[in-house]
Amino acid sequence: MAERPVVMIIDEEREFAHNLREHLEELGYETIVTTDDEEARSQADTSDPDAIIVGVIRPRGAAFHLHRWFKADPMLAAVPLIVIDAPPEKQLTRGWRRDEGMQMEAIEYFQKPVKVEAVGAAVRRSLSVRRDRIRVLVADDHAMVREGIRALLSLHEDIMIVGEAVDGAEAVKKAEDLAPDVVLMDIVMPQMNGLEATRKIRGKDGTARIVMLTQYDDDEYVAESSRAGARDFISKRDASSRLVETIRAVN
Repeated sequence: MAERPVVMIIDEEREFAHNLREHLEELGYETIVTTDDEEARSQADTSDPDAIIVGVIRPRGAAFHLHRWFKADPMLAAVPLIVIDAPPEKQLTRGWRRDEGMQMEAIEYFQKPVKVEAVGAAVRRSLSVRRDRIRVLVADDHAMVREGIRALLSLHEDIMIVGEAVDGAEAVKKAEDLAPDVVLMDIVMPQMNGLEATRKIRGKDGTARIVMLTQYDDDEYVAESSRAGARDFISKRDASSRLVETIRAVN
């Protein structure tokens, strides 16, 4: 039997959180309810939520900073996030500021009072879209390369980064834990290079498609990548123009 999707609810108004939790569980979701920033961060690190609802928490600005924390975490950045703002009469003391709203990265926005049925429908829509997205693991030991790839792929709704690895050994472990559709694999990495990591991933799971990334695009690397089980090979200097097309093609 498939596991139920996990929805995290973060809201200090206990009655609202309770009613929303009951409704989501009626829809078949597993729920986790937290009431403050610190508890939410701790739960997110251990519960692997499929959707996150950021409601009203104190002090003013805490919801915005928590939302930014989620979006900065490689493991949580692609999780659908729904924002529920304070009601109009409390906007100046507990709601999102205008400048915060301009930086919001949420797929849905509500303002209280809001019906739990409307929030439940938003969760259902977000998870339906997420199931159809191509899940990508990025393995590269250079933070700037990972950040550039993340920025590029974030522009495409059909692709989501589910994790990042800084060496081949971590790539093998995360490929097993996260079950990505596509792995973007750097060849030259510490501890275990991308070729060896590719062989191990392909040996454990034949479903992950691996695309090799390298600054060296000579024939020897291309041949080695193919023998290791990679589906394609991209030079990093061509990544900005070819990466999205290649991910879609190999998936």
